[in-house]
Amino acid sequence: MSVLFKLGFSLVSSAARNGGFLACSSSRALHASAACRSKDDRRNIILTNRRRDDGTEGEGTVNVDSVIQLRSEMFPTERTPDMLFNGVPFSKVPICNIRVSKNNTIITITDPVSGEARLLRSCGIEGFKNTRKGTNVAAQSTAITFGTNALNKGYTNIRVRVRGLGPGRMSAIKGLQMAGLNIISLTDNTPVSWNPPRPRKARRL
Repeated sequence: MSVLFKLGFSLVSSAARNGGFLACSSSRALHASAACRSKDDRRNIILTNRRRDDGTEGEGTVNVDSVIQLRSEMFPTERTPDMLFNGVPFSKVPICNIRVSKNNTIITITDPVSGEARLLRSCGIEGFKNTRKGTNVAAQSTAITFGTNALNKGYTNIRVRVRGLGPGRMSAIKGLQMAGLNIISLTDNTPVSWNPPRPRKARRL
């Protein structure tokens, strides 16, 4: 018996005493899988299976309930300005302003009465350049350095006022706590437009 392979066909010949026969069969494999999907079907599969990246906490949305423990302490009352913190009224506690954007994080301490800036620090001053200024690592490192400088200047109790959305939003607050500052209040001063301009059309994929 001899087997010959030529042009995708196998020829099997067998010789017998009284005669011979020649069998011809296709050597192509049978496919049990479905045929390749079209471009539209493949695009739909990619879109449905794609994992959504929400980014860093505080970059796009803020969960206020995770920061505030009790509902009763969520909003100030008429007695809040007269509350004492280590002998200092709430209305005279220095304000730490955190300006957050997707490109940078700027932290300042201002006088509550005059509004003059006492200390200033940003991710660029800390040594981060270009797109690294907008990361949460840069914001936390800047906040730790800023908090250390504030403690050296004699600031222990501060009121934090956050403005803007970005990766360094929650990281900056965490950095101030890690530096040893006592945060007595947290205010979100992010501007909200109730009648924003019409957004761009959705990108076609």
